[in-house]
Amino acid sequence: MDNRSEVREFLTSRRAKITPQQAGLPAYTGNRRVKGLRREEVAMLAGVSAEYYARLERGNLSGVSETVLDSLARALQLDDAERAHLDDLARTANTTRRPPRRRTPQPIRPSLQYLLDAMTEAPSFIRNGRLDIVATNRLGRALYDPVFADPARPVNLARFQFLSPTAADYMPELDDQVAKSVALLRTEAGRDPYNRELTDLIGELSTRSEQFRTLWAAHDVRLHHTGVKRFRHPAVGELALAFEAMPIPTDPGLTLTALSAEPGTPSHDGLKLLASWAATLDNTRQPDTPRTSDGHRT
Repeated sequence: MDNRSEVREFLTSRRAKITPQQAGLPAYTGNRRVKGLRREEVAMLAGVSAEYYARLERGNLSGVSETVLDSLARALQLDDAERAHLDDLARTANTTRRPPRRRTPQPIRPSLQYLLDAMTEAPSFIRNGRLDIVATNRLGRALYDPVFADPARPVNLARFQFLSPTAADYMPELDDQVAKSVALLRTEAGRDPYNRELTDLIGELSTRSEQFRTLWAAHDVRLHHTGVKRFRHPAVGELALAFEAMPIPTDPGLTLTALSAEPGTPSHDGLKLLASWAATLDNTRQPDTPRTSDGHRT
């Protein structure tokens, strides 16, 4: 991905989201030809010259200090995910440019699979930054059975959400889910801009999905650590499951997600039914080939 265009479009899109009133500037009753703040208004709020900010918004973050990034983040009212993304863009701008490269796949460490398998009452899985599911426990595999049933490999949440005809039935809040997935992919693209597999996935989805192209162009990013996921599972019905997504510090780029339901709720009963259903499949389902952290089969 071209860093200059990424910087330009990110800053422009953030500037467009803030009204003068939100920025604490005097109300202006005349016609404004731009959506959100003007460049010179951002420059004033950030305490830099209009010429300097124009240079930044043209995509040149080379040599920008942490102090300027702090001021820019305050002026544009960036949240934690957006600030982290700005830092990633600045880091890339100040490193030697490298062509996209393919990674040497690394096997998932056995201890991570042991950990998943020990979580017998919570559907759990490990994904990489590309949103490939690279490991699951038994309940996680059963919960995401419609995703695994899709023939495309590696198993990828974003590809399923945008391209599978069964996604809308399985994920009743699909519009919200796809927006979050695109924001996670945009975040990962800032963190790891030279990942060829990620670039290939973004190219595939951009080519095949107008909805993806629209969401990708918004340049939204997010951190996705906790919340509720809703499912309409073909075997057990409606489920509303709380999730915790925990980055694995020893394996950068991998995230462990565990889901649960409050005891006594219909969703908790649904998880018990899911466990029974999963047990019936153990003797009929072909075991999944072990995967690498990049989602490839070993």
